[in-house]
Amino acid sequence: MKLHLCLLAAAATTHHAEAFSLRMASDIPPPLRSVASQPPSSTSSSLRFVPPPKSVLLAAVSATFEPTTAASSVDDTLPKTKTIGLLTFDLDDSLYPIAPVLHDANEIFVQTMSNYGYDLEPNDIVEAGKRIREEAGPIAGTAMSHTEVRLEAIRREMERMMLQKKLQECAEDWATEVESITAPIRSSAEKWARAAVSQTVVESIYSAWERERHHSAERHLYPEIISSLQKIREDHPDVVIGAVTDGKANPMLMVFSLAPYFDFCMSWEDDASGRTEFFKELGNVGSDG
Repeated sequence: MKLHLCLLAAAATTHHAEAFSLRMASDIPPPLRSVASQPPSSTSSSLRFVPPPKSVLLAAVSATFEPTTAASSVDDTLPKTKTIGLLTFDLDDSLYPIAPVLHDANEIFVQTMSNYGYDLEPNDIVEAGKRIREEAGPIAGTAMSHTEVRLEAIRREMERMMLQKKLQECAEDWATEVESITAPIRSSAEKWARAAVSQTVVESIYSAWERERHHSAERHLYPEIISSLQKIREDHPDVVIGAVTDGKANPMLMVFSLAPYFDFCMSWEDDASGRTEFFKELGNVGSDG
């Protein structure tokens, strides 16, 4: 290593400098040079040295430091960038905003329900889902997946509308009010309504909602997401990228955007038994004490 600046100071007697030596290379920038106009002529003379600002000193040292061969060889053995083995992402409100995505999916839901002859609103399904979880109880209800709840909510709302339709027909046939229909007739109408709702139709409606949820997520991706994923793949070609989510979204289904960059997706819905055990254990926390 070359030293461009060397200060050697001997011990000083009271009020007098015994010796002062300043040696510097010619390529040191002016801010590092002594402000003395001439060398001291005697021991009684004083040399006034004003240090430069720290930023200037650091810049000069950085510019003039030349590492030794040994230091260079050590640095060459160190990795320039850290290797990433596994990288996981959340999805909703992380790679895209969830509000407009759900809005688009709900619009398709209403349209699909209308195609099958049902006049329902998205909030009807939300409220039905709340009732389903409450009926299941605090542990089982909380452990139910979004898919389970939504499918059951769609079926119940469809059955409710079919029941209303059947009861209205019976009331008209009997020339009476719906409220006046007897219990046996109502029970028979409820059985008919349950049989009239096809599980295939229920799943078709749900699939339309879920499919639009993924399509809308692709349309609403934050603008820097794809370029960031591309950069990660370029810098770390062996990295495994996955999604970990408590929802239903899956980047592997977003074939026009995220799918090429993701290797797997883990969802809260993948392990029903694990969810149940988790909430059982959570409910027991503190009960022993």
